[in-house]
Amino acid sequence: MSNVPWVEKYRPHLLADVEGNVETVKRLRAIASDGNLPNIILSGPPGCGKTSSIGCLARELLGDCFKGAVLELNASDERGIDVVRNKIKMFAQQRVTLPPGRHKIIILDEADSMTTSAQQALRRTMELYSNTTRFALACNTSSKIIEPIQSRCAILRFTRLQDDEILARLLKVCEFEKVEKTDGGLHALIFTAEGDMRNALNNLQSTHAGFGLVNDDNVYKVCDSPHPLVVKEILAACQLGDIDTANTHLTQLWTDGYSAIDIIGVFFRIVKAADGINENTQLQYIRHIGFCHMRIADGLDTLLQLQGLIGRMAALNCTTKETSDRKSVV
Repeated sequence: MSNVPWVEKYRPHLLADVEGNVETVKRLRAIASDGNLPNIILSGPPGCGKTSSIGCLARELLGDCFKGAVLELNASDERGIDVVRNKIKMFAQQRVTLPPGRHKIIILDEADSMTTSAQQALRRTMELYSNTTRFALACNTSSKIIEPIQSRCAILRFTRLQDDEILARLLKVCEFEKVEKTDGGLHALIFTAEGDMRNALNNLQSTHAGFGLVNDDNVYKVCDSPHPLVVKEILAACQLGDIDTANTHLTQLWTDGYSAIDIIGVFFRIVKAADGINENTQLQYIRHIGFCHMRIADGLDTLLQLQGLIGRMAALNCTTKETSDRKSVV
């Protein structure tokens, strides 16, 4: 088991072990205790526990029959209409001995990547084999699933995990794997994960394998992400109107090889969570960052765009100071 990725090694096997999304998991536990599984759609961002949750539910419902009564297909498998007509239909037709009141389960991960024709064929298959088979579809956005399938399913929505929920799982893994860590390293893992448990565990394992010590500098090196402290220094310089210092730090980030989209992303997250900034100023900062992000996304991903951003942020602060000075004189 030493060569198994930690994401798989510490994947939960019971619904009680799933972190976060308490209300949604509570509904799944109610289904497990009742035993009558409807067709369901699990919708939410990557790494929030959709696939793990439905796997746990299937284990609790089917017990020892899990291996023979569950078919799991991922987006890496061929997902055209032929797969629905052949592989899925053949599994639905198979006879499997199950406990009373239980059904075979077909798990379609990343179902929103299926073609429309395949989804139409799937709708008919769901109708024909409703007495013996239940379908669980996991997707990032439920709107990409055709309405006839949505109307046949109960939709369960997952959200990004909270920082304390990711921290709880990271601490457990660090304890089991005897990982040498610092508080700054754990905070960096949570910051770079952005609510994605899979991302956090992968970064933890990579940092531990590459450096041994999990601290903030090593985590940001592994994740290839701009260090938030540098971005905070740029923000502090902009607040003081010191455009030269801000530009020096920004140019250093650019020279280190970070892309404009990486830098602007960290800018937004730092400004959004910043304390000690006037609310109106903070909103103006976010507005300027949003416009800059839009231009970068349109292809203008140059250093000049970022320099223009810090120039506008510094000028905004100077204008705010001048206004307050005039009011005090009056």
